[in-house]
Amino acid sequence: MLIELREVTKSYKRDALEIPVLEGVTISVPEGDFLGLMGPSGSGKSTLLNLLAGIDRPTRGTVRIGDTEISRLSDRALAAWRARHIGFIFQLYNLIPVLTAFENVELPLLLTSLSKKARRDHVMTALDIVGLGDRAQHYPRQLSGGQEQRVAIARAVVTDPTLLLADEPTGDLDSKSGSEVLTLLQRLNQEFKKTIVMVTHDPHAAERAQHLLHLEKGTLVEQQGVVG
Repeated sequence: MLIELREVTKSYKRDALEIPVLEGVTISVPEGDFLGLMGPSGSGKSTLLNLLAGIDRPTRGTVRIGDTEISRLSDRALAAWRARHIGFIFQLYNLIPVLTAFENVELPLLLTSLSKKARRDHVMTALDIVGLGDRAQHYPRQLSGGQEQRVAIARAVVTDPTLLLADEPTGDLDSKSGSEVLTLLQRLNQEFKKTIVMVTHDPHAAERAQHLLHLEKGTLVEQQGVVG
């Protein structure tokens, strides 16, 4: 199994109150899977994604990705692990407007020891995969929303991460652009064997996943094809 969560609970303190977000969640996800995570707003989907990314830590329980129990890593070790293993795709693209598509995709590689030529090769490969090799020198404002999201996906895959995490990747797109982005994610899963966990409200998006999990008020209420 690539992902193993065991009895994961996450709560946040607000003054004297402890607010539970996830309660005793146990999930196993095999390498190469495309998992859709559904549930209403406030059900804990994005919190679960942040735990998988090592952006947040569980209050109780363990989070293991591959052979690393990331819930035990120091902040410094966790940051290094995340840079190597996680590609994150956001709903609102998070591109830097003053940088070209090429420069946005190159950003994660600036933290590596790759040469300038190697970085260029990686960036152009990633842009070609998402169908935007001819838009490398365009700025975000010169791209459509769907193209911006594809640049963001290129940025997420440029380091060849172990795990792709997508938080409502079609939430800000029209249906045609959204469908193109989902087809791209499916291709990354099937052709490039990327393991993907995608949070979505959209049943049409969820249909593209191989398996579905449903969260309700911080607990798993239904599992389709995923063994916990």
